[in-house]
This record gives sequence, structure tokens and C-alpha cells, in this order.
Amino acid sequence: MKIREEYTCPLELTHDITKGKWKPIILWQLGKRNMSLSQFEKDIVGINQKMLIEQLKELLDFGMIDKKTFAGYPLKVEYFLTDRGKKMLEAITIMQSIGIDLMIENGMAGTLKANGFID
Repeated sequence: MKIREEYTCPLELTHDITKGKWKPIILWQLGKRNMSLSQFEKDIVGINQKMLIEQLKELLDFGMIDKKTFAGYPLKVEYFLTDRGKKMLEAITIMQSIGIDLMIENGMAGTLKANGFID
């Protein structure tokens, strides 16, 4: 995805960067640690490799993440958050907090506990 030529407000652009099911989850995972493609596939249940690569490319294009390639065989690539990505992660953390509150209010605390979001 590329930046469009016209936006009505900056929030519209930010939405374009993070829209979709996987990008906020990818950014969240990178907030915990730098990751390889195979680590993403293990940690993000339900994402396939084609979708993962597409989402990573878009996040790279927007400057949210970057990657480092290590020499050797097999080739190793590690993705990490940029400063812009870290700033976006702050917003995603707030959104997750709101989601936790809503899940608790709607009787889903068991799911949160099972997945390590609350004690």
C-alpha cells in the first residue's frame, strides 16, 4: 500500500497504515522482541506466510519496521521496530487496554487469563 495523494486528515493516513487484522498484532509482537519470519509464524496463530510477508512489506514501506539481514546459510532476516513504529506501538497499547476493559466487562476475563493478559 502506498500513501495516497490526498487525505482529509492525518488520522486517515494513520488508519491506512494500521488497518487490517494483522498489522497491529505484528507491531505488538515486535514490541516484545525482534523477530524472524519463522518466529512470527509460530507466535501469530492463523496468519499464513503470504499474508505475513505482505503485511511486513507494507509496514516496511511506511517506515514502521525495518529488517536486518545476517550473512550465512541459511539466510537469516530479523525484523524490528523503528522509532516511528515504537510511537505507533504506544497507540496500539492504549487500544489494547481499552479492549481488555471491554472484554472484562463482557465476561471474557477467562480468555484474558488463559492468554496471559491479566492475572
